[in-house]
Amino acid sequence: MSTAILLLAHGTPGKAEDVPAYMDRVTGGRGVPDAVIKEVAHRYALIGQSPLTALTAQQADALVKETGVPVYFGMRNWHPFIADTVTHMAADGVTHAIVICLAPQNSRTSVGLYRRATMAAAEGRMTVDFVESWHDHPSLIAAFAEKLEAGLRERGRLPVIFTAHSVPCRTIAGQDADPYSNQAKQTAALVAERCGIADADWHFAFQSQGMSGGPWIGPTVEDEIIGLKAAGHDEFIIQPVGFVCDHVEVLFDIDILFKDFAAQRGMKLRRAESLNDSPLFIAALADLSRKALARVPQAVESENRPAVVR
Repeated sequence: MSTAILLLAHGTPGKAEDVPAYMDRVTGGRGVPDAVIKEVAHRYALIGQSPLTALTAQQADALVKETGVPVYFGMRNWHPFIADTVTHMAADGVTHAIVICLAPQNSRTSVGLYRRATMAAAEGRMTVDFVESWHDHPSLIAAFAEKLEAGLRERGRLPVIFTAHSVPCRTIAGQDADPYSNQAKQTAALVAERCGIADADWHFAFQSQGMSGGPWIGPTVEDEIIGLKAAGHDEFIIQPVGFVCDHVEVLFDIDILFKDFAAQRGMKLRRAESLNDSPLFIAALADLSRKALARVPQAVESENRPAVVR
């Protein structure tokens, strides 16, 4: 049995001109108002180019060095697409894939869709060991804590707003509710505990609510900023614990949109650095991979082929 690791991420357009096709993928072809497409393109133009794909490649490179196992990566909404990556894996002789979605908290609107795409592409080609969630992995918590502590050292004690991407309200309602909201808040609580931050000094918000279609869960970051202002604070730090690298939701939503929202209220927003290729973060991925490797019934074959496929 030839085994490899497959990392999954959301995907990002290479340039602002790619946004219409990208948004069509995100919405499954349901159609997006022109105003929404223009706004998303504007956001990408302001940050230049999202580094998501390049950073995912760096994470894959680092994971190869940690595990000695071939690592591939695929994107759900842009190149390299998951299906294309799985095809490449099969051509390389991979018969078993350890799949890790680079979204630590499990939601059917994110991880569930990645899983469905992977299983459809892998059917009849290879077996799959899919890691469902890893929101409380000790090395992940340590990685977030390391970045937050570095940010707090610069300014001393500050109130903290932890964030994760919002999801539609229907995702966490009813009998089919998924664990995403609770897992995101648990990640934040574990990071705060590791950093020794009192309960009164940290808050949680959901960011990047959708621009069309139905209500999305909150509270919003804007709600929390207004609350901090009312409590007499003029400076705070944000750490997005639902994201593992820089991309538009960090570089625009936090660094531009929320920073401007705070400045308009006489407040200063600081942000903890993203994990990107943090050694502690890579250690979390490596541990997840090794545990999955231990479940593989036959030894991993050692072959001379590219370790990371872009």
